[in-house]
Amino acid sequence: MELRFCPVRIGVLIHGLRFMQPPRDRPWSLTARWIFPGDAPPIERGVLTIHGERIVSLQSNAARKADFDLGDTAVIPGLVNAHTHLDLSNLAGKLPPSPDFIQWLRGIGAHRRQETPDQTVAAIESGLRQSLAHGVTLLGDIAVGGRSWKSLARFPLRAVVYFEMIGLTADRAAQALDAADQWLQGHPATATLRPGLSPHAPYSVRVSIFEEAARRNREGGIPVSTHLGESWAEFVLPDGPFADFLRELGVYDPQGFVHDLETIVRLYCTGKGTSLVHANCLDAGTDFGNTAVIYCPRTHAAFGHTPHLFRHWFTRGVTVALGTDSLASNPDLSILGELRFLHERYPDVWGDMLLRMATINGARALGWEHETGSLAPGKSADFVCLPWSLPTHADPFLALLESKAEPTNVFFRGMPSFHS
Repeated sequence: MELRFCPVRIGVLIHGLRFMQPPRDRPWSLTARWIFPGDAPPIERGVLTIHGERIVSLQSNAARKADFDLGDTAVIPGLVNAHTHLDLSNLAGKLPPSPDFIQWLRGIGAHRRQETPDQTVAAIESGLRQSLAHGVTLLGDIAVGGRSWKSLARFPLRAVVYFEMIGLTADRAAQALDAADQWLQGHPATATLRPGLSPHAPYSVRVSIFEEAARRNREGGIPVSTHLGESWAEFVLPDGPFADFLRELGVYDPQGFVHDLETIVRLYCTGKGTSLVHANCLDAGTDFGNTAVIYCPRTHAAFGHTPHLFRHWFTRGVTVALGTDSLASNPDLSILGELRFLHERYPDVWGDMLLRMATINGARALGWEHETGSLAPGKSADFVCLPWSLPTHADPFLALLESKAEPTNVFFRGMPSFHS
C-alpha cells in the first residue's frame, strides 16, 4: 500500500470516491456509519459539520443531511501519542527489549553516539510519516537537544517537544539546565508546537533538575514529562544495578539522587501539563494530583513487567493516556495498535475508557485538551477515517477494537493530511 503524505492535496480518496478539497470559506459536513466523539457515546449515522479549521457541530443524521456520505466508515478523533522518541525510529527490530533493562539502555546509548545529525533527522521524519499513517494528530516527543522541532514544524500535526535533560553530577546538571533554558528562549510556542522539558529519569537526573523543571512549570506553564517507575531498580538507588551502570559511565554521584520516587510525584502533582511516563512499578496508593500517567502498553509487556495499574488509576480519576515509546521497544508507532493490544489483554475494560485514553486524555496530558482530543464544537477538526469492517457487531466500541482496519484518511485542522 502506498502511503501518501498530503498537506496540500486537491482531493482525498474515501472508499474509492474522490471528493474535492473541503471548502475553506463555507461549512461542509460528512456522515458515516459511526462517529465517535471521544468523550461521549458514538453516534450512528451522525453528521459532523466543519467550517475552516473548526468543528461547528456533531448531530444525529435526523437533524440535517450531510454533504458527503462516507458509507461504512468509522470516524474517530485524531489519535494522541502522548509519549514517543522519534529519533529512535530507525531502531525497529534492532534492539529487542529483554529483562536486562540496563543492557538495553547501553544499546540505546551506543546507537545515539554512532548516529550522524542527518541520520537523526531521517529517523525523526520516518517516525513522523509513520505516525500520520497511524492516525496521530498530536504527540509528545522526548527530544535530545530538542532536535525534532524543525521537522515537526513542517508536518500536519501538533506536538509538545520535550527538551531532554540528563545530568546527575552538579556540573552536568547545571549544564543541562542552562542548555534547556537557551533552547526554550529560542523556541517559543506556535499554533501547532509547544516547548516542554523532560528530566530524563531518577537514575540520570540530579534532584535540582527535577526541582527547577517543576518551578518552570508552575511559574511559566512549561509542560514537563518524566520517566518514572520504569524499572524496579529505581527503588534501590543510590545502590543496585543503576549504580554500577553509572560508575561505568563515570557519572555516578550518590548525592545527586532524589530521596524517593514519591518526591518527584509531589513536585509535579499540582502542575498543569505535567506527566509521568510508564509508572510500571509505582504503588497503587500513589497520589498523582493533577499529573497525568502515560502508559505504553506494548513496551510494558515487552520488558515483562507485572500488570500495570492503569485501570485502578483511571477509575480514581487520574488522567491516564497512551504512548508508544519508541521503535526500539515497540513494533510500530500505532496508538490503534496499543488500543487493540489492551483490548486483547483486558477484554473486560470498557471500550469508551480505552478510546478516551487514546484521545481526550492524551490531549489533556499534553495540555491541548481545549484545542483537540474530541469531536466537539469549537475544537480543531482533527479526525481519522477507518473502514467499518465488522458491520454486524452489536457494540460499536468492540467492533472498532476487534477490527484490523487501518486509517484510510486523516484530517488535521479540517484538511486532509494523509490517505492510504
